Amino acid sequence: MRPKIAVSSTAFTYGDAIVLRLWGRPSSARTQKVLWTLSEIGLDFDFVLASATMGAAGHISKGNSPFGVVNTPEYRSMNPNGRVPTIDDDGFVLWESNSIVRYLAMRYAPDLLYGNDVKTFASASRWLDWENNELIPPQHELVMHLIRLPQNQRDPKELEHARLAFIKALGIIDEQLGHTRFMTGDRFTYGDIAIGIRVHRWYLLEIERPRTANVERFYQEIQQRPAFHKWTADPTHHLDG
Repeated sequence: MRPKIAVSSTAFTYGDAIVLRLWGRPSSARTQKVLWTLSEIGLDFDFVLASATMGAAGHISKGNSPFGVVNTPEYRSMNPNGRVPTIDDDGFVLWESNSIVRYLAMRYAPDLLYGNDVKTFASASRWLDWENNELIPPQHELVMHLIRLPQNQRDPKELEHARLAFIKALGIIDEQLGHTRFMTGDRFTYGDIAIGIRVHRWYLLEIERPRTANVERFYQEIQQRPAFHKWTADPTHHLDG
């Protein structure tokens, strides 16, 4: 069952009980980082559907309509990039998914999400940056050429190039997980959220995959977390084009 999405009828004014507001879309892996983090912490929030590239029916490359909002003057005054996600936490506005995740961990759950330890925090932060640099580019191409682009625009050569690039990066994760239970050690941290989303999407794609025993063990473990199931587990948040 999908989580219930609370969408504001007025996107830029708060109700009495709302403190934190998130703009994004459920099928955005970057938005999912924030959604999973909020779920681990247990924070209530208002979720405003917003996007320039995807809507309820899928990607605009297939003729579908985006959720919108991101090109309005009000949104651009918060996030000049016109992208998602963005949060407003009781008047504090922040964009860039990794920065949002780090902020939420530091403000609301330092013990839960990095043991309130600066070295663990730095290690988890490293994996967020690495995910952004090494996993997102090839996985974006995989999703585009497998799902989102119209059939006549998909390129098998680009698909294979992206598959091999992702496998190479996955080997680094597998090696790390051969030494530690999670990405930073023996405890779950916010660094596992970013990696976990990319691993989950990898296993959902219909594509040839090599065996990576440590990644598979990690994947099975994160699937046991209740917060994973609130927003990330649903295949339609990854495979609907």
